[in-house]
Amino acid sequence: MPPTQAESVIKNIIREIGQECAAHGEIVSETLVAFMVKAVVLDPSNGFNTDRMLLKSDVQKLVKLCVSRLLDSKNPSLDTIKMQVYFDMNYTSRGEFLEEHHRVIESRLSSVSREITDNRACVREELESLYRKIVSYVLLRSGLGSPTDIKIVREATAALQSVFPPVELGTFLTLSKKDKERQLKELTMIVTGIRLFNRDCGKGGEGIDDLPAILQEAIPVSTQHVDSQLEAVQDQAYRYTAILEKAAKNPLLSQELQPYMLKEALYNARQYEIFLQIILSDIITCAREVEMMIKQLGAQLEQLKMTVKSKTAVPTSQVFPIFIALSNVWTSFQDETVLISILSNLMTHLEPFLGAHELFFPEKVMQDLLDGVTVKTDMYRMKEHMEDRVNLADFRKLEWLFPETTANFDKLLIQYRGFCPYTFATTDGLLLPGNPAIGILKYKEKYYTFNTRDAAYSFAENPENYIDIIREKAKKNAELIQLLELHQQFETLIPYSQMKDVNKHYTKPITKCESSTQTDTHLLPPTIVRSYEWNEWELRRQAIKLANLRQKVTHSVQTDLSHMRRENCSQVYPSKDASTQSMTEGSSRVPRPQIYIAGLRGGKTKTTRGVKVNLTRAVDET
Repeated sequence: MPPTQAESVIKNIIREIGQECAAHGEIVSETLVAFMVKAVVLDPSNGFNTDRMLLKSDVQKLVKLCVSRLLDSKNPSLDTIKMQVYFDMNYTSRGEFLEEHHRVIESRLSSVSREITDNRACVREELESLYRKIVSYVLLRSGLGSPTDIKIVREATAALQSVFPPVELGTFLTLSKKDKERQLKELTMIVTGIRLFNRDCGKGGEGIDDLPAILQEAIPVSTQHVDSQLEAVQDQAYRYTAILEKAAKNPLLSQELQPYMLKEALYNARQYEIFLQIILSDIITCAREVEMMIKQLGAQLEQLKMTVKSKTAVPTSQVFPIFIALSNVWTSFQDETVLISILSNLMTHLEPFLGAHELFFPEKVMQDLLDGVTVKTDMYRMKEHMEDRVNLADFRKLEWLFPETTANFDKLLIQYRGFCPYTFATTDGLLLPGNPAIGILKYKEKYYTFNTRDAAYSFAENPENYIDIIREKAKKNAELIQLLELHQQFETLIPYSQMKDVNKHYTKPITKCESSTQTDTHLLPPTIVRSYEWNEWELRRQAIKLANLRQKVTHSVQTDLSHMRRENCSQVYPSKDASTQSMTEGSSRVPRPQIYIAGLRGGKTKTTRGVKVNLTRAVDET
């Protein structure tokens, strides 16, 4: 079947299953249905052959099986799958979340920004309206108060006028669209910094929440809530593990517990525990960031006070960078607030996926099952076998890693999320934490831990056998694929959020290293004169340029907009008097010509006749 046709068939199957579930009052997402379809096909007990094309009867059977599993409300396995799908669809890493959060803010402000940058105001009323829009944009972008509160608007307007008076709107309108957007963001940060400084001085800050105090109160509450949930689910997992250990030694008890789906309940509890640890780790990271930012905020405010003091005027080049730094710190506080809220909300939505525990295992049933059983914690199990280490002499072809001989020991990616593969394979799915102190087995560039030395020795005899058993077990319980991180073996079921990490190069151990030393050739820093020029034609060109420059005059012009904004100065070479002196002094003089015309006043005759008389003295008479 061509790929496009196969995709169309799968989409139709998913749509039909969704409609069937909706008809029974159960709304399911397409992602959950798709996961369930693949899980049902993978399960060998259902008899689907992935190598041949699905027949019409196969499709009907697939739809029926998926609908029945999705409608089974009393199934811990389904709850685990739903939990995994929900977490995968709603959780992202810290960096990705903040990037998405900022992208959403930009998209929400795009329409307001466009109204300002595309504005072609000319008359006074239009310019005043444009200025009000800029104030609203500044408030919306900073998130410090509502643009409909008159007190907040007045404070923001006053702060904006101090750095961007309305008379500069004309210059603003002549800028390009990109420059306008850049200036709007810069103005927002400066106004935010001014308002935060005024709030700290007690002279403003209307509508600004005390985010540092709110976070210092909210983070411990969130951490305490996660810790309490984590402790409760771990206690539940420890009790299930103890009962399953007892059942592994008693076949009759194992038959009695089969309808209770105790293993599926254990998988559900372990998966919830893993998700809570991820959330707790992110909250702890938030706490560290907030602690660091509170110090930065205090330092910036103190520096600003020292810069301003009691001065009536301060150069903008000194205070503007501090205002911008204040704004950036406050934006980080807002990011942490939203992140804490999202994590708390995510944890709240994960709790309903634990409903099967109370239904199947009330306290009375648990007490009966735990009669005569010792409940052990994960930490207790590790301490129990801390001294039982693998003997390297017993293995020649296999490599074992130990903490004292291996760098990056704590950062190694352990297979099956750190659970013992031998115990899981031999007890039909019991999860026991592996103990790295016993030794980590390196097999085909992958790392395995075990709960006892005997388990390590048994697994090392035939690793491929146990790996195959675990793979087949995961086909029957699809939730194990994500729980035990078997995505490389089942690439069709990789969660979307982890798709890019399939071929990720994880931290590798360093058991051997080479070192060398080298003597520096040049101990002193180089003294290269970059302005040196050897080419005589280039030197001539520069000399002509300087000679031409000396004959130029520099002009400066000042307008109403630039008046008192900055000082311009220019330097010229004034002309100077020059003279030369020779060894001898001499002079020459010629007679001055004296020529007259007589008879111009008339005389006895009627016609005037002029007579030219030359009275110039001869050269030799001078």
